[in-house]
Amino acid sequence: MNESISQKTARRLALHAQLLDGRTRIMNGVRGVAQAIEHLGYVQIDTISVIERAHHHTLWTRVPAYQPEHLHQAHAVDRTVFEYWGHAASYLPMGDFRFYIPMMRSFYDPKNSWFRGWGEKYGSHLEPVLKKIREEGPKAARDFENPGGRGQGPWWDWKPAKAALEMLFWRGELMIRERNGFERIYDLTERVLPAGTDTREPSPSELGRFIVRRALGALGLASEKEIRDYIRIGDKSIVVGALKEMLAAAEIARLGVENRGGKFYALPSALEEARRMRAAASRVCLLNPFDSLVISRSRLKERFDFDYTLECYVPRDKRRHGYFLLPILFGESIVGRLDPKADRKSKTLIVRRLVLEPEGMDADALVPELGRAINELARFNGCERIALENVGPKGFLVPLKKALFR
Repeated sequence: MNESISQKTARRLALHAQLLDGRTRIMNGVRGVAQAIEHLGYVQIDTISVIERAHHHTLWTRVPAYQPEHLHQAHAVDRTVFEYWGHAASYLPMGDFRFYIPMMRSFYDPKNSWFRGWGEKYGSHLEPVLKKIREEGPKAARDFENPGGRGQGPWWDWKPAKAALEMLFWRGELMIRERNGFERIYDLTERVLPAGTDTREPSPSELGRFIVRRALGALGLASEKEIRDYIRIGDKSIVVGALKEMLAAAEIARLGVENRGGKFYALPSALEEARRMRAAASRVCLLNPFDSLVISRSRLKERFDFDYTLECYVPRDKRRHGYFLLPILFGESIVGRLDPKADRKSKTLIVRRLVLEPEGMDADALVPELGRAINELARFNGCERIALENVGPKGFLVPLKKALFR
């Protein structure tokens, strides 16, 4: 362990790496989408739609004037990003495609018994599905008949063609050409990949270095486990080997954080830059639960002293704060959580619960910034009105109402 940095510096490293401190100039619109995904390494996709879905929300917090059609353009037209498994289902930089090939190859002979079971059950459907797309062009799952006219069951009981499409996608034989709304449109990989895309399969050493650089570039500071978990495409031995090689070559630094246990890693250039940084602007960002700053609850606790649970997965009678909680980032601190719902029929953003934790907080500075952020969230979700249902502490209710549009 060569040195130790303050918790304040560790936070600044994280916020700067996550493009949330306002210091990095992000381009507008489509170019900003490509820039943000290239920097972060992935943007996670999720199905929950009480407000705009996670991938749109994550980009909205970082890309000026972002609209969902910008991501469609980057994915389906410009081909600067593609869809595959990163941390989870994700949009990824097209320039990173080659580093996902080992994972694609692994699905031909999967070690996981669940995936092997899928292959045994649905393997005979792969070639007919591939042939249909090869001959007829891009297809969605609904373009394939469901044998016997049975209704589609839960996700683990998909009809055979849907399962075959997913297996071919995992293997890299098919790609997601575009999404029609949230529906995936599949096509042959050779018809989706831009000409000149690097498809050389990386060596284990190259893959390990890629994983380390991607994680540290997006997290600023990370433990070995956090590096492995950021983009899940390499096993532990690959990452550990890369860390040893990169430490020996002084490509990364190993350090501690005051009052925290464990070893952490950072890029030396990022570390130097963080030491010179002043406090981030006192602006509010409403973070999606699947945002890459938030997705690791243990890292959120470690770095920001913020206990967070996404309570949509918690039984209703055991929820403490609400269904779909957005952590509220204010400057360099997370100061509360907001539970929103976009009622699209009435064009109303309903704030079902807002819980602030005001200890040490500059309330006079927070309220107008929080009001601005809620107003912008409403507009982004196509809402013309805002309804506050439950705000605490109560002293924030009246001044916050004054900061919101009606």
